[in-house]
Amino acid sequence: MFLQGFRGTVTDAPDFDASADAETLYNAMKGIGSDKEAILDLVTGRSNAQRQEIVQAYKSSYGKNLIDDLKYELTGKFERLIVSLMRPQAYHDAKEIHDAIKGAGTDEKCLIEVLASRNNQQIHNLVEAYKDAYGSDIEEDVTGDTSGHFKKMLVVLLQGTRDEPGVVHADLVEEDAQALFAAGEEQWGTEESIFIMLLGNRSVNHLQMVFDKYQEIAEKPIEDSIKSELSGDFERLMLAVVQCIRSVPMYFAKRLYKSMKGLGTQDNTLIRIMICRSEIDMLDIRECFRMSYEKSLYNMIKEDTSGDYKRTLLALCGGDDDLAGEFFPEAAQLAYKMWETSATTKVQLRPTIRPASDFDPADDAQNLRKAMKGFGTDEDVIINIVANRSNEQRQEIRQAFKSILGRDLMKDLKSELSKNLERLIIGLMLTPAEFDAKMMRKAMEVGGDGNEEYIEMYRDTERDIIWHLKCYKKSMEDAIQSDTSGRFSQILTSLVQGAREQGPADCDRALVDAQELADACNEDSDDMEIKFMSILCTRSFPHLRRVFQEFVRCSNKDIEQIIKKEMSGDVKQAMYGIVRSVKNQSNYFAERLYKAMKGMGTDDRALIRIMVSRSEVDLFNIRKEFKETHDCSLHEFIQVETCFYILHGD
Repeated sequence: MFLQGFRGTVTDAPDFDASADAETLYNAMKGIGSDKEAILDLVTGRSNAQRQEIVQAYKSSYGKNLIDDLKYELTGKFERLIVSLMRPQAYHDAKEIHDAIKGAGTDEKCLIEVLASRNNQQIHNLVEAYKDAYGSDIEEDVTGDTSGHFKKMLVVLLQGTRDEPGVVHADLVEEDAQALFAAGEEQWGTEESIFIMLLGNRSVNHLQMVFDKYQEIAEKPIEDSIKSELSGDFERLMLAVVQCIRSVPMYFAKRLYKSMKGLGTQDNTLIRIMICRSEIDMLDIRECFRMSYEKSLYNMIKEDTSGDYKRTLLALCGGDDDLAGEFFPEAAQLAYKMWETSATTKVQLRPTIRPASDFDPADDAQNLRKAMKGFGTDEDVIINIVANRSNEQRQEIRQAFKSILGRDLMKDLKSELSKNLERLIIGLMLTPAEFDAKMMRKAMEVGGDGNEEYIEMYRDTERDIIWHLKCYKKSMEDAIQSDTSGRFSQILTSLVQGAREQGPADCDRALVDAQELADACNEDSDDMEIKFMSILCTRSFPHLRRVFQEFVRCSNKDIEQIIKKEMSGDVKQAMYGIVRSVKNQSNYFAERLYKAMKGMGTDDRALIRIMVSRSEVDLFNIRKEFKETHDCSLHEFIQVETCFYILHGD
């Protein structure tokens, strides 16, 4: 592990006096009302060990239970947070587990988070605290409330017998990787017991090496195999274990993000993580959070919470990394590993629309005509035909419609349909080149607000939009140069040349390119932008993955953070968009879809553009990324938009 030393945000207070603090809390709660600010300042300014001394001093001085008084005086989420801070960490974990399994229903996400992330000693402390607090055996309670392989893995984790950090069985690394591969990808069905035994008992360092070897064997990360081989709560548990093996701070950064994004806040998760990590690795979590989500944890908490609850959480967070503008070595090293995984993973693109079997273009043409003839339009028939044919088949239908009926199908569809359904169906009936040209024209009509559309449309390496648009090249270059300006115009003009290289990475050249980018960071902004443009706009995507990985080694910085800090406006947007797409194109489009739908109103143009252009390329991959990032399926997000739902697939 590269994370060393104390990385918490809450430490022992100097000149600590438990009796004086007990008196301060007593005075803050006596009389009518309570001084909440004094309470939160004191509690968040003391370590957990010091808080336990305050509890004892309060009992000795006033003969009262401090936690009971806090519960009486405070309310809501603020009360939950302060009271939880006053418990010893092991007892807090015990309460979380107890609450997760008591009564009707089980909070499996809580069980997964706590048991997948704790080390051996923390597990042992949890088991003892649970017995002391509730008079029962935690293993018996957990197994009585869970089942199957999920239960078996929880039992293994509850033993707290994982090999200690640093223990590596070098002679078993390849053997373990082969065993995992044989237990899943290499056979029909899955031997879950192999996954449970190895992931539940080997040390963190050993498993990190196993995962690297697995990537070489399977040509995909272990996470992808788990997603395809396992399911349900067992899948989620094993993914959490793998994520914690790779990086506990990154795991918690993801959990925190999911707890606050979208509608509503998962306050129990937010409270639990902020408390349990504040004296361990909150600084590292903050770094991982900023690197992954384009904003600081501090600012997301600030935007998503309110009142004394917010002020207490911000105190535990400990600072705003967006203001600091620094690049921490830990985050840079994690970025290096992420780029390495991206560079060595072979992605199988999976569409949601495929050619229809028993296809008869003449029959489809006749049925479309019937659906539009007479009074009213049978939209269901039109949707069923268009959404279940490949683009190539749709072009045959267009020809058959003209040949048999002597009519222009596109004109008929435009006259019969309306609004978003008309735009979507017409988009599907156009050839890819026609559709892209139309989207480019719309982006130009929008002007400044369409710049992200320009950027998005130049990133499709598999379908190669530029190749489709070669016949428009001269007019497009003229239009771009008249519609945009400065460096942004130069970037788009460079991209429209269609000169991006193809093929795998050249490792030696990647080192040279990375060093040139690192050196450019020390030059003035104009020279820096020119150098970045010369490399980011011309190298193949596989090569750029290696370049960005080596950039971390050369500079100890992450290329995404450099772009966000050193560039501005449309140039920053263009460069950053290229980097995000190079890293994970499916994730990029998943985020674009999320932004198109979240908040007030829907960006229908963006929604149509992405759903149409990706439906025969990688929309299935995008769906998976959407679900993983947002804990909600793309289907659920767009089901109210029935015309977009048709492209989603089953």
